[in-house]
Amino acid sequence: MPTKAFQDHYPDDSAHCYGCGYLNPHGHQLKSYWDGDETIAEYTPKSYHTAFPGYVYGGLIASLIDCHGTGSAAAAMARAQNRAIDSDPPLRFVTAALKVDYLRPTPLGPPLKLRGTIAEVKGRKVVVQITLSANDEVCAKGEVVAILVPDKMVQPDL
Repeated sequence: MPTKAFQDHYPDDSAHCYGCGYLNPHGHQLKSYWDGDETIAEYTPKSYHTAFPGYVYGGLIASLIDCHGTGSAAAAMARAQNRAIDSDPPLRFVTAALKVDYLRPTPLGPPLKLRGTIAEVKGRKVVVQITLSANDEVCAKGEVVAILVPDKMVQPDL
């Protein structure tokens, strides 16, 4: 796996996301990478990420799918534009829509593996289909519709 994740290329003024921002010490700090034409990430939930004893809280699952989706969108847009993910102007995305289907209870303990497929890159929009697995079983699947961040959202003095 490459040493730098998609999220590691975000500029400091937009790297505070609770799910994937490297400047948020309280967040998940999710890291996403290319694996051929798909994207991958791995996250091991903490003991307090529980719903029922032994199972992962559904909100965490949605958060991981969301942030893997926006990171994948940035990487996909960079590929589509044939440029580096850390080139200017920054490629930062926000979620326009998030759909999550919970297929089976997700066990707490094993690493969760996310795999994304880029379904569409069109204008300012990227659609990413994502599966979340534990112990090689798909536990949830989701779709993230991500939109390129408008310049007015970026506040350089954070």
